[in-house]
Amino acid sequence: MKILVISLALVAFVQASPLQRNSYQDDEWALVPDGDGDMHMVNLNQEAEIAPLFNADQVIFRLFTRRNTATGQVLTLNNAASVSNSQFRTAHPTRFIIHGWNNNGGSAVNTNIRTAYLNRGEFNVIVVDWGAGAQTANYMAARNNINIVGPRVAQMVDFLNTQGMGFGSVVVLGHSLGGHTAGIAGKRTTRGRLAAVVALDPALPLFSFDRPNERVAPGDANYVEVMHTNAGLLGFDLPIGLADYYPNFGRTQPGCGVDISGNCAHGRAWQFFAESINSGPGFVSRLCRNYNDILNGNCVSAGTNRRMGGDPLTTAARGVYWNPTNANAPFARGNVV
Repeated sequence: MKILVISLALVAFVQASPLQRNSYQDDEWALVPDGDGDMHMVNLNQEAEIAPLFNADQVIFRLFTRRNTATGQVLTLNNAASVSNSQFRTAHPTRFIIHGWNNNGGSAVNTNIRTAYLNRGEFNVIVVDWGAGAQTANYMAARNNINIVGPRVAQMVDFLNTQGMGFGSVVVLGHSLGGHTAGIAGKRTTRGRLAAVVALDPALPLFSFDRPNERVAPGDANYVEVMHTNAGLLGFDLPIGLADYYPNFGRTQPGCGVDISGNCAHGRAWQFFAESINSGPGFVSRLCRNYNDILNGNCVSAGTNRRMGGDPLTTAARGVYWNPTNANAPFARGNVV
């Protein structure tokens, strides 16, 4: 009988409109993504007792620089010696990377993006390892734990500011649940405003368009960029940033085959971003008239093309963008024809 219930829930979810999917809070079962993009059908109403105990002290901040590319140095909140004795340099831009559900600091999203930054130049790359709260079968617990992780990241940003780091050099980015966590971090800083937040296919299950305080939102930083690669299934459908990019119109991705679960398309978000940091052609994207152009699969040029991702980010971008990609790496195709 449970298999039948799961199947009916899946059909209802896939057939729902974008607005219905973004309010899909009450059904017992739903598809949810882990940080690697693997799909799970879970009970969203499962009790919290199966969740691991988790607190802010279990969030680990590991610093990687060109002088320690392979082994992270742990930075401890409010411990000035942990900063002064590390390779952290206030003159270098700082990038925080936040993983998603069932991942940890060593997961591919972190290693690939951090390597891309360090190949590009001198950065303080800080991997936020919240595996103690993310590696659980209870998706609801992991989703709720971002309300612990986000404020903790904000506290670390504020602390590093007291050690000489300027807010203008700080970008916080995350994939899936980590994308929403980055937004929460931006909301909670107290000493300044983040330069940018980047959300890579931020998770859809248990998040609502009508509750911006619980998810990434346009006001979380001076610039907020959102990439949608599996919109409406594992990732959020609707535009929720200052600039929202929909590669290949955002729902499915070339090279992923049938991809019924969406796991391949969901993972493309961090793969695209990692590539964008050092891409020659870049993911040049067309400004569409509105979100309906995305839904209709027909983006009519409405202004200046912008580049998705990269470093530095194209912070002048505003609105909804589309770009085509290759089916395999390198994914970027340069100018939109």
